[in-house]
Amino acid sequence: MVSTKPIVPLGLLFFALAACEARVDTEEASIADQVLYEEQNPTDCDPVVFEEIALTHCIATPERHSIRMVLDNEDGEVFGSFAAYAAARPADAAPVAFATNGGMFDEDSDPIGYYVENGERLQTLDRGEGDGDFYLLPNGVFFGDASENWTVYNTERFYSNVLRRPDFGTQSGPMLVLAGELHPAFDPESGTLEIRNGVGIDPAGRAHFVLSEEPVSFERFARYFRDVIGAPNALYLDGGVSQLWDPARERMDNRAPIGPMIVVEMREDSQ
Repeated sequence: MVSTKPIVPLGLLFFALAACEARVDTEEASIADQVLYEEQNPTDCDPVVFEEIALTHCIATPERHSIRMVLDNEDGEVFGSFAAYAAARPADAAPVAFATNGGMFDEDSDPIGYYVENGERLQTLDRGEGDGDFYLLPNGVFFGDASENWTVYNTERFYSNVLRRPDFGTQSGPMLVLAGELHPAFDPESGTLEIRNGVGIDPAGRAHFVLSEEPVSFERFARYFRDVIGAPNALYLDGGVSQLWDPARERMDNRAPIGPMIVVEMREDSQ
């Protein structure tokens, strides 16, 4: 019986195999190039989902970043937005990795509570009581030197233990996580749902900034810091005005006027 299957010339067969190998090599090279790019250009902010809630999680590391507080321009006027601040930055300024609103403020956009910018204290520590989230005690302070010793303390611990003025500092409240425990006022069965942002420090000394992209309860938001990040202490920064500037993803929020900003820059020796 004569076979009806077509006969493939050896030359064509070798050509096809070579083309297949070349395609595999190209794909592997493409993957290798992407891995190399990601290693050389790590993303500082990434979208995550926690219990069906969309968040954006940004990480500052002392080896790569420095942190500063920003409020006013050279004329003493509050910037009020990332766009205004970006327009005023010197051309030779360090690249911005990301920035977020950095604590609560009053009707004049002045910080509520302790505030230090470039080593200068502009507001003193508030140990009093009052209404609103800031006074949902215990509240706390996020502070540190530009590129190291980033810390979150509750207000009383800060008052009793911090004797040297840091390079930056901002007081807000409530504490989200306190010595590994959630704030005692948080109730998983109740509480309002709001856009929120906060900061926590992990055991390696990295600062984690988290912004909820949709309304979330205090309790669930705090559990992300405790259970996912592993931050023994974390601080709530603000609610509905919470915004992010992420140059790598071409994101610059401008939902409402803001007061203090936390600006995370690339360190010159890490570029």
